[in-house]
Amino acid sequence: MKSPIAVVVLAAGAGTRMKSALPKVLHSVAGRPMLAHVLAAVARLKPAKIVGVISPGAEAVAKAFAPHPTAVQKKAQGTGDAVKAVLPELRGHSGPVLVVYGDSPLITAASLQRLVEACRKGKASVGVLGFTARDPSPYGRLVVKDGTLERIVESKDANAEEKAIAFSNSGVTCIAGTEIAAFLGALRNDNVKSEFYLTDVVGIARAAGHHAIAVAGEEAEFMGVNSRAELAMAERAMQQRLRSEAMAAGVTMLDPDTVWLSADTRLGSDVTIGPNVRFGPGVTVASNVCINAFCDIEGARIASGAIIGPFARLRPGSDVAEDVHIGNFVELKATRMRRGAKANHLAYLGDSDIGAASNIGAGTIFVNYDGYGKHRTVIGDDVFVGSNSALVAPVKVGKGANVTAGSVITDDVPPGALAFGRARQETKKGRAGPLRAKLQARAAAAKARKGK
Repeated sequence: MKSPIAVVVLAAGAGTRMKSALPKVLHSVAGRPMLAHVLAAVARLKPAKIVGVISPGAEAVAKAFAPHPTAVQKKAQGTGDAVKAVLPELRGHSGPVLVVYGDSPLITAASLQRLVEACRKGKASVGVLGFTARDPSPYGRLVVKDGTLERIVESKDANAEEKAIAFSNSGVTCIAGTEIAAFLGALRNDNVKSEFYLTDVVGIARAAGHHAIAVAGEEAEFMGVNSRAELAMAERAMQQRLRSEAMAAGVTMLDPDTVWLSADTRLGSDVTIGPNVRFGPGVTVASNVCINAFCDIEGARIASGAIIGPFARLRPGSDVAEDVHIGNFVELKATRMRRGAKANHLAYLGDSDIGAASNIGAGTIFVNYDGYGKHRTVIGDDVFVGSNSALVAPVKVGKGANVTAGSVITDDVPPGALAFGRARQETKKGRAGPLRAKLQARAAAAKARKGK
């Protein structure tokens, strides 16, 4: 039986280059904090334990780790010192210990699993994920001989032969749980920075006769984020990954580079997405949905056969049923639209329930806020609401009712009723000419005064 793994997530970095009061690992990529991406990846390995390493006073980061425990690195003394902080949490753990970084949101569970399995198969006490770098100059080099990782050489310490090595260190490390305390205990800080480097465990393990290996991965996965520019690069890479996965699963994107997804966006097959569409967190779209250009959708569910947009906005709590049509410049907020309902033009529908096959006319507003609280509008099945109407919540319109255009509805409308809620029109024959003459004379006099 395979011994379970434990995962250590390093998240104590100060992130000073981010120039932000928000801890670095809590900055978002694809609508999710970077740390949450890492935790989601390692969770797929089904570890026995996940432990975070945080800096003193980082309550927000500790909360983001919950329900997983955290250890505090009291003083920033390097990655090796950070892992030392979790040793009490790892007491009694004999399986592999995987060390990952909370600011590397692109890491995948598949690569982590390959590292762990390679260590198990090769009976390696230390394993490192590496990559062939396009520009290896910033990275430590992995010196491998006959399949054994002999050492990791930092770029500044590498000689000419070692600098020619393109195989670079990602920092992701797997260490045998039975040996980790001894390896970390042997770390020394006799270097320029007076820090304890986790990379030194490779040399320590080899000197003690243990086997060490390096496993190759893709460079893009190991991008660490230390600045706003790197955050933007990670966002771009993540979006490309999410788009590719969606299209491989049967989604059509007319202009993929302009579609922005969240990490939790769920898209069914045969969904068509036009240009310049943004999906915020919490969106589920069923199969055979068309989302036209320039839509913004967040916290919403869209059922099969629906047509959305162009220029529509669906805000959190919106639930769109089968074959619903939501047209240009229509905004939904906490609104449920039942099968076949339509709102094709220029409407604000907030805090409402709209029945099946009902039609909401252009310019309609559900007046849901009275300055103090939100109230709901309930529309029954097969209701017609004429253009430029305002329904002042709380209000109900019964099944089969008609609300005439331009109405202000403040009372409930019974099923099958015809509701008028507008001022009576008055027409005064022959009065347009004198009024125009009066207005023209007034405008001419004002112009003459300005000219003096």
